[in-house]
Amino acid sequence: MARINNHLVIMAGGVGSRFWPMSTVDKPKQFIDVLGVGRSLMQLTFDRFEGICDPENVWIVTNKRYFDIVREQLPEVPKENILLEPCRRNTAPCIAYVSWRIKSKDPNANIVVSPSDHIVTNPIEFRRVVESCLKFTSESDAIVTLGMKPTRPETGYGYIQADLGSSSVRNKEIFRVDQFREKPDLATATQYLRENNFFWNAGIFIWSASTIINAFRVYQPSLAKVFDSLKSVYNTDEEQAQIDLRYPECENISVDYAIMEKAEEIFVCPADFGWSDLGTWGSLLMQTKRDLYGNSVIGNDIQMIESKNCIVHATQEKKVVVQGLDGYIVAEKDNTLLICKLSEEQRIKQFSGD
Repeated sequence: MARINNHLVIMAGGVGSRFWPMSTVDKPKQFIDVLGVGRSLMQLTFDRFEGICDPENVWIVTNKRYFDIVREQLPEVPKENILLEPCRRNTAPCIAYVSWRIKSKDPNANIVVSPSDHIVTNPIEFRRVVESCLKFTSESDAIVTLGMKPTRPETGYGYIQADLGSSSVRNKEIFRVDQFREKPDLATATQYLRENNFFWNAGIFIWSASTIINAFRVYQPSLAKVFDSLKSVYNTDEEQAQIDLRYPECENISVDYAIMEKAEEIFVCPADFGWSDLGTWGSLLMQTKRDLYGNSVIGNDIQMIESKNCIVHATQEKKVVVQGLDGYIVAEKDNTLLICKLSEEQRIKQFSGD
């Protein structure tokens, strides 16, 4: 497998304010330094693929309103590789567009698709797994998804049921997918954990450009028709105008429903590299270092007194003292302070006004 044919697609079009007041509609969580390490989640995503593909083969698919943020945060990525969606149409149209565009440049492209707002705590193991899967897809017509080994009965993730009876002949770590399962209730998630052949669906996909485009033509012909019809304008001055015109025609559908649940050659690679999708303040608390009382603090000078099970994010203040709280979010950004029960963080959207 030639590294020159490896391409990375980072999906960075999401909007929302789950980490308000840090994140807003104008600057959602993928562009925020959530972990307090000096790099946004999107930048950390880019960093963890170092050595897998070259910067000129990195593609960002995002909303038009975020072009300047992407350019500022990832100057290594050629600006022509930042593809701009005129409207939100879920992951299937996003992946179709970038796949047709990549193949127009590199017919032998091998692609890994990743969300922009997840974290990985073991990047060495992550790279090993991804490189192994890229080799597999470069030698076959397979579609591979990464399955995270569950550590708890999580109800917030979709699951992949694997056929662990026999692995692929080409790669002993890769197995056929039996089926995809929706987000379960707690009893079902607990059962999945016992059965050992269920894995969290991380939304990280690996395939060749030819394989995924053929899959779209077979299983989503109306969507494929849109991007086939634009072949003559890819990488020209006309491209954006035509995308603006035709993209709204695409069905609003996820790649899971559009392709993964329909295609034949679907495989999963079970993996364990410290993954989280950081969908909530609670997940951030679980994924960051905590003190003896279960508190996680992100900031330069934060003092916790008689407090436990709290997440405090205050990187702009000189000193923060939190006393007597149990199970709270404390977060500040640009003259806005949030103090909210972790158990009620679903109400943050109404506080933010977005």
